Order: sequence, then C-alpha cells, then structure tokens
Amino acid sequence: MELPFAEPYKIKMVEPIRRTTREERQQWIKDAGFNLFNLRSEQVYIDLLTDSGTGAMSDRQWSEIMLGDESYAGSASYYKLKSAVKEIFGFDHFLPTHQGRGAENVLFSVLVKPGDLVPGNSHFDTTKGHIEFRQATAIDCTIDEAFDCTANHPFKGNVDLEKLDKILKINPKERIPFIIVTLTCNSSGGQPVSLENLKGVSALARKYGIPLIYDSARFAENAYFIKSREKGQANKTIREIVAEMFSYADGMTMSSKKDGIVNIGGLIGMRSVELYQQASVYNIMFEGFVTYGGQAGRDMAALARGLYEATEFDYLESRVKQVAYLGQKLTDYGIQVQQPYGGHAIFIDANKFLPHIPKEEFRAQTLAVELYIEGGVRGVEIGAIMADRDPVTRENRFPALELVRLAIPRRVYTFNHMDYIAASLANVFHRREEIIKGFAIEYEAPILRHFTVKLKRAE
Repeated sequence: MELPFAEPYKIKMVEPIRRTTREERQQWIKDAGFNLFNLRSEQVYIDLLTDSGTGAMSDRQWSEIMLGDESYAGSASYYKLKSAVKEIFGFDHFLPTHQGRGAENVLFSVLVKPGDLVPGNSHFDTTKGHIEFRQATAIDCTIDEAFDCTANHPFKGNVDLEKLDKILKINPKERIPFIIVTLTCNSSGGQPVSLENLKGVSALARKYGIPLIYDSARFAENAYFIKSREKGQANKTIREIVAEMFSYADGMTMSSKKDGIVNIGGLIGMRSVELYQQASVYNIMFEGFVTYGGQAGRDMAALARGLYEATEFDYLESRVKQVAYLGQKLTDYGIQVQQPYGGHAIFIDANKFLPHIPKEEFRAQTLAVELYIEGGVRGVEIGAIMADRDPVTRENRFPALELVRLAIPRRVYTFNHMDYIAASLANVFHRREEIIKGFAIEYEAPILRHFTVKLKRAE
C-alpha cells in the first residue's frame, strides 16, 4: 500500500479559536462597515485574510528569538541575516526593513520619479500604491492566460515578453527606472513565473539597459513550482533553483512575513554598491539604522532561520499540497477558482459565482462578506475595490478578474479546517441566487482604499 501524505512537522502548541454564531457575525460585519479588515480577530473563526505574518514559527526559530542580539548597531543577528541573504539570494548588499512596503518605500524613493513607467506582471497593491504615490505609472505586462481562470497554464505569472518589449522600445530608457517581477504573482492568483520567462525578462532588461527587480515575498513557492512543473528542473534542489532565479536579477524587495515564515520583517537585496549607498540614506530616515532597519534583533535572527526552512522541499510540498487540497474541494463543489491552484492561496472567481451582481456593486467584496456571515471565514477581495480609482480620471477601475483570495497561513491550520472552509463556501454557492445586493462606498481613502473603506448595502 502506498503511504498517504502527512505533514513534515508535529504540533507543539495550540491556540484556541472561538466558534461564533451567524447572528453575531451579521452584526459584527455591519458594524465594521462591511470591511473585513475592520473585524476584530476574536470575531473570526478561520482567518484567511492574508498569509503575511500569520504563519507558525518552528522551535528552531523560537530558539533564535532567545538568541537575538538587540544592539542598535552591528547586531550579531544582522550578520546572521546578511549571511542568509548572501547564501540564498546571492546579493552582497542588503538592507533590513520592517516589512515589504518599507522595502518598497526605501527603494522606490531612490529610483521612481514623476512620469516614470514601471512595467511588470500584475503589480501587488502596495507596489502599485508606492508607484502611483510618486506620480508614476505601473504597466501590467502579464500573459493573457492569467486572466482566464479556466486556462490551465502552468506559469500564469509569466511576463508577456512581446508586451514588455513594446513598452521598452517605444519609451525612453530614462522613463523606466526598473522592471519588476512578482514571485509568485499574487494579483493573478498566486501564480508562478517560469525560469525560462525570468531568463527572457532578464535578456530584455540587459538589451535596453534597465535594472530588473524581483518582488520576492513568495520566492520559495515559485521555486517549488519551477521544480515540479518546468521541464529540466525536477532534479535540482529548491536552493539551486532559487540561486539561478536570482542570478538574473539586479535587486529584490521582500516582505519576509511570507516565505520568511516570520511575523514581521522585510529586506532589500542589491548588487550595486552605489544603489546600496543611496538606499541607505532613506533606510535610516524611514526605517532605522542600516543594521536593523525597523526590526528587533530577535526578529532578524528568526528570519535568517526561516529563509533556510522555507527553501526545504518537504516544507514546501506540505504547504502547496494543503492549498491544492482546498482548491480541489471547491472544484468538486462546482465552484470556479483560478486554475491551476496557486502557491499560497485559492482565488475564487466572483464573476462566475455572482454574475447577477452588477460590477459597480463589487462582486468579490459581496462574496467575501457572505462567506464570513456563513462560516466566520475571513478572506479578502482582490477586485475593483483593491484596484482603486484611476489616479487621473478618478473613475473606478474594474479589473478583468474579480477574485476572493483565501490565503492559507503557513503551518497553522489542519486539513479539517480546509474541509470547513470548503463547506462554508458550498453553502453560499447553493444560495447564491438569493444574494441580490452588493455594496456602495460610504468612505474611501485617496490611495490603497481597500484597507479602510466603509461600505453600505447597495440601494
């Protein structure tokens, strides 16, 4: 008999979670302005809002917490992290930051100016926010297959090289500070980028003399998909694949709260000493001294350990299999999700789920609220609310995909929790025709509105 799959870890500590009533949830989400970000954590049964900073650290990471050196300058924990960054990514120069958007803020303060164009593959929300805050424009060059949830393309995070080449060809080099590739591509459904595609993007970057930067939050999951899906990569280790991936890049930003498996932290990696020197000025202004950058020493030490654990095959196989298990359950219930299943989350196609809700009433947000009311499961909208308004016309942007993301925290929930999530969604699916109203906006911030937006039921 073939042995079944089992997680490569055992549970040493548990955290109780409260099961709430439907009546409680209906009132709580109304009081929250129908914004799932405004809920208190104790009002949520299973929290899939994000996989950022919500993972469970290992006993070895907790050991590093106790070994953390809290010296303001020259901390031993900084040098542990510097060594890990060099060994895993190959960058000689790096700056720690408090999280990913801190890394973007520092690096983009050096590189991005008004009128610039930043091409890439479906920029993450904070990435686009930092670009547009500087009066520049993010240009999406993702392959078309990424916007068809039914297409079974193995690397939907790929950059369309013809689209990218056209942008680089018709615009002066001075207007394009860098190309950014997100690994895996969160906004297109946690989809990976192939090694072949990274080589192609790198070749175009070299041809036009433009730096290539990776948004590396989920780099290890991307490497796992390269190993499991791309021809000629199966016999390589995860770290060998990571080393080749990053050999094509000039720099990186990272929210370490994802594939660093820690609760806080970020970093910037660079090859250029000149860029490092320029970024250091902003790091000191915005984050902290160059050897701590907004992180406690204990967090840097735990992150250094986490980067090694995240690049172990057994851990990644367990992680990706759990996500795929949830995806398959939903597929079996007849619910359309982004195919193939992504690395950190399942993305539900709200356009297929609630086609009768007008797009102006925010289908994905409507579905996310209904899932919370049904089972106390908190997901997040990746759709028109997150897409924000056009910075020039101030009209709502309606992306091709209206998705609800169910982001699975690392090493936190069991397969029984996945069954519960799937059953909750199936119940909503069975009563979907009874959902007749979406939402209208009562309050919104001028940028990154989805974090604080307040909604009301549509008239």
